[in-house]
Amino acid sequence: MTFIHAADLHLGAPFRGLRALSDAWADRLLDAIPEAYDRVVDTALRHNVDFVVIAGDIFDSARASYGDYLHFFDGLKRLEEAGIPVYLCTGNHDPYTSWQHDFFALPSNTTMFAADRPSFALYERDGEPICVLGGRGYYNQTWPADENIAEGVTRAEAVRALGERAAAAPYGVGVLHTGLDLDPVKAPTDPAVLMRAGFDYWALGHIHMRYATPENDPRLAFSGCIQGRDIKETGERGVNLVTLKKGAPNAVEFVPTASVVWQCMDVDIADCANLPEVTDKITRELFRVNGRARCEEMCTRITLTGMTPLHAVLARPGVLEDLRANINDSYTAFFCDALVDQTTCPRDVEALRREGLFPAVFLQASEAVRANRDEAIAYVQEEFLKKNIQLPSAYAKRIDRLAEEAESLVLDLLSRGEDK
Repeated sequence: MTFIHAADLHLGAPFRGLRALSDAWADRLLDAIPEAYDRVVDTALRHNVDFVVIAGDIFDSARASYGDYLHFFDGLKRLEEAGIPVYLCTGNHDPYTSWQHDFFALPSNTTMFAADRPSFALYERDGEPICVLGGRGYYNQTWPADENIAEGVTRAEAVRALGERAAAAPYGVGVLHTGLDLDPVKAPTDPAVLMRAGFDYWALGHIHMRYATPENDPRLAFSGCIQGRDIKETGERGVNLVTLKKGAPNAVEFVPTASVVWQCMDVDIADCANLPEVTDKITRELFRVNGRARCEEMCTRITLTGMTPLHAVLARPGVLEDLRANINDSYTAFFCDALVDQTTCPRDVEALRREGLFPAVFLQASEAVRANRDEAIAYVQEEFLKKNIQLPSAYAKRIDRLAEEAESLVLDLLSRGEDK
């Protein structure tokens, strides 16, 4: 038995921030999510799967637009015409209550799992019971902290609800929109509880990255979102093509659906002698990364690294922005939303120490701070608290890197002062 496991379509989601950078790319990305959904449907048709599962957050908003509904239901009808059933649950972005005022009735091939209780369905092929499905969706946009979304979603309860024909089905699939043990806020549940529920595979939604366990026989899986929406959702995005076969481990193949992929790139320009060479090297890296990303177009955030005399040039007003514009004008399939300079200036630190002037004193003080990590974190925390801001845990983990960057920044400023 084969099926598509999709989740987190987020039809109608906005792409925040890009409008100020590029109207053309903002418009392009508005089409990317509907295109990704079309590819989900195309994948199901191409592989002639038994059915499709969508594990919540079909729409980005509890009040989806008419156009978003129309596009989604057109896809369901394409699957209906091919005789492919669809089983879905609601998520925190598109809870069950928001579907009470929808524009259409669900097509005959589509089953929505209830949100106020566990519910079940039986998939049959040529009149024979093949798979029991159980699931539960979000009723409102929040899930009660004292209630387990997986409670009662078991194979045994499915047989009680559906009858003896369900007991004869060789396979079982669970469907939930849950944080599992990865997000303690959004309907968390214990993976061990799901593993004991009697289903062969759990199709999960909410976590926007691919995740499957155990690795050699995936039984709990997030397929991730079908299209990345910002720089936090980098890399390929898509769906799982799942094959269940008695006596064999579960087979899960990832199928990419995103037409636009977000990427973070580091480009070492230590070997570049001038800005045209920097542009050329960035372009080569863009093509290399794009070749691995299996997508047509790519949004990137590029960080320039390496020790280079160009460090002082890149620090001049407007240089980075002009360089970014040049990159974006070169190839229409790539868009750089930000170009970040983390290069360093070549300097003889030992010579600075030997001079015994202020830079030597500063380096000594900097080393003392970096030698005591706890004191460094306490100092930064105190500066944050002065602004009534809690120090993010990620900053505490990066304190060594931050100290190194601060030292480099001060030495840069000192050298610029000497140049003047």
